[in-house]
Amino acid sequence: MESKKSKYSFGESIGKFIKYLKPYYFWLILAIIFAVGGTICSIIGPNQIGEMTNIIQDAVYAGTAIDLEAIARIGILLVVLYAISSVLSYLQGLIMTEVVQRSTKRMRTDIYAKINKLPLRYYDSHTFGDTLSMVTNDVDTIGLSFNQSTVMLISGATLILGSLIMMFVTAWQLALVALVCVPLGFGLMALILKFSQRYFTSQQAQIGEINGIVEETYSGHNIVSAFNAQEKMDNKFKTTNSKLYKSQYKSQFISGIMMPIMQFIGNLGYVAVCIVGGILCLNGEIGIGAIISFMIYIRLFTQPLATIAQSVSSMQSVAAASGRVFEFLEEQEMPNETPKLELSNIKGDVKFEDVQFGYNKNKPVIKGFTAHALPGQKIALVAPTGAGKTTLVNLLMKFYDIDGGDIKIDDVSIKDISRENAHRLFGMVLQDTWQFEGTIYENIAFNTPNVTNEDVVGACKRVGLDHYIRTLPEGYNTVLDDTVSLSAGQKQLLTIARAMVHNAPLLILDEATSSVDTRTEIIIANAMDELSKGRTSFVIAHRLSTIKNADQIWVMEDGKVAESGTHDELIKQNGRYAELYNSQF
Repeated sequence: MESKKSKYSFGESIGKFIKYLKPYYFWLILAIIFAVGGTICSIIGPNQIGEMTNIIQDAVYAGTAIDLEAIARIGILLVVLYAISSVLSYLQGLIMTEVVQRSTKRMRTDIYAKINKLPLRYYDSHTFGDTLSMVTNDVDTIGLSFNQSTVMLISGATLILGSLIMMFVTAWQLALVALVCVPLGFGLMALILKFSQRYFTSQQAQIGEINGIVEETYSGHNIVSAFNAQEKMDNKFKTTNSKLYKSQYKSQFISGIMMPIMQFIGNLGYVAVCIVGGILCLNGEIGIGAIISFMIYIRLFTQPLATIAQSVSSMQSVAAASGRVFEFLEEQEMPNETPKLELSNIKGDVKFEDVQFGYNKNKPVIKGFTAHALPGQKIALVAPTGAGKTTLVNLLMKFYDIDGGDIKIDDVSIKDISRENAHRLFGMVLQDTWQFEGTIYENIAFNTPNVTNEDVVGACKRVGLDHYIRTLPEGYNTVLDDTVSLSAGQKQLLTIARAMVHNAPLLILDEATSSVDTRTEIIIANAMDELSKGRTSFVIAHRLSTIKNADQIWVMEDGKVAESGTHDELIKQNGRYAELYNSQF
């Protein structure tokens, strides 16, 4: 799988990130002021050292006593200047740390909020590990790299500008010599930056991909082991890891060239200044103090070139990571459905009118599905795997929007009710169970208001889970974590109890008894019959013995209803349902 190329260039990604920092502009400006102030204080120092040198030089040449009071005044001034510089630099670092931490906290919050706003279509085409990588690796990369690079850029730029001014003040001839090397250095930096950015982008994408592989392998560890697929998964990991290694190597190697080049150019300018300065001094055009000051300034001038090169390298990581984050944050969200109707106290009349849907619009899965479920009926959906049973349920729950036709609940189009309202109308038990790290009680009462202890215990008794729970050390207060091992069947019973407590007017059971034994299946079937009374329920089951008492059985084929009726009616028809039933019994 090739890494997805970011649609944003280096400049666009940095520009978007700077706009994202708008709430913190005041503090950023304050940090810049402190950084500039601290750097200016450090720049003034060499000039005062030059003055001190000139005082000593003049006294030696004249054969007079050295003015120690003047030396002391300059010394005290230097101490004050460097102390102020240190304090301002500390405050600037403190502010930048605060800004970066607040901005990354906000970014994580925005990503998490975005996760809940994206349609399921997005997750059909993206791995979980890649999304998780944005919340962890990409945001951390942005925070660490931006903090370091911003401080270095601000300080470096100020140091270069201030040093340049002071060099012209001290000796304009030497300043012109020093400037000859600067365009060459920045030209090479721009060339390297343009060439290496693609590898930084690839690096972040590969990190997301490798996280996806680790997540899939870890969550499916039992399957991998059962099929002896360790070597295959290892090879897949090694292939992606090799791509990540190459991207990281190339990005770090190419960007790492910048600092040595800048150091070489800086040293070249340093040597040139030494030669020209010596000639000027011999000719009597400048004094020794000016040369000493200038030597410090040229070092202050050339040192930030290497620092800026390093900070630009860090900014490349920021650009690559922020480009991925902003692409995610700009993904199309599910439409806002606040103004839509809110159904309550429904009867449970559900109509499917020529429903059309496909995950890929060129390949429809549901093709003109038409059926009618009366209030309180138990509807069984029967079909071979892949015929669209679960897809139909997803449309009922508004996990996906239909492409054509309509679904009506009590004669109200599902298009006119909010997605949240549709979710509240249904109790749902899926084939894939889900639990979170919390107590058993919290797992069963999950997000259902006004739940009492009696409701939870009663639901567990009806599904046959109460006895097992009471054998646990903490009973219903037992925390479900790695130390508590529930079987697949017990996890299914827990989710069924959760649906019972939810007490919704409509019910969906997608292979709800697929992971339990025959005896438990009978217990659940009886509990479901009781739960289904007065509720319209849709049952998906491959075990046809569990749906013999359904009020209506809809046999799906090619995205449509091929047959419908009760169990006895369909057996008499000797059609597709009879064929499926007889194949099992």
